[in-house]
Amino acid sequence: MRLLKKIHLLLIAFLIINSLSAQEKPSSTKEVVSGKINGATISINYGSPSVRAREIWGKLVPFNQVWRAGANDATTFETDKELTIDGSKLPAGKYSFFIIPNEKECIIIFNKEAKQWGAYKYKEKEDQLRVTVKQQIAKSASEKLVYTIDKNNIALSWDNWSIPISVQ
Repeated sequence: MRLLKKIHLLLIAFLIINSLSAQEKPSSTKEVVSGKINGATISINYGSPSVRAREIWGKLVPFNQVWRAGANDATTFETDKELTIDGSKLPAGKYSFFIIPNEKECIIIFNKEAKQWGAYKYKEKEDQLRVTVKQQIAKSASEKLVYTIDKNNIALSWDNWSIPISVQ
């Protein structure tokens, strides 16, 4: 009988703890940004992590390594029309979107395998397009990672960096 009571109390404690932790706000929210550039509809789906007093560039996001350009699932980039990204053609379609950052520039990657978890199974042979861009020091730091789509530009802003990508 005592063993049954202990098991019952442990089960109740487990359910309470599980319930409380399930109500915590996720640290990286799922976000979607959409816009039009030259008649093409563009949609970017990404996990938006926060800086939370961490050193981002070169530490949390290592230099010279493929990064999923967000949190959790790989970021996806979708366009319904062909685009010109920094002078190179990107066919209409849905792509996973990766970045290889370093101190001076970033390699932007559109990979044909759109559904991926992080960059763990990233395969370079599946790249549709790679372009190199120069990041900028942002005028003000961005706590949350955010993508913006303007008239002829897409930008990733996080911490003290803005990574602009020219789109036509």
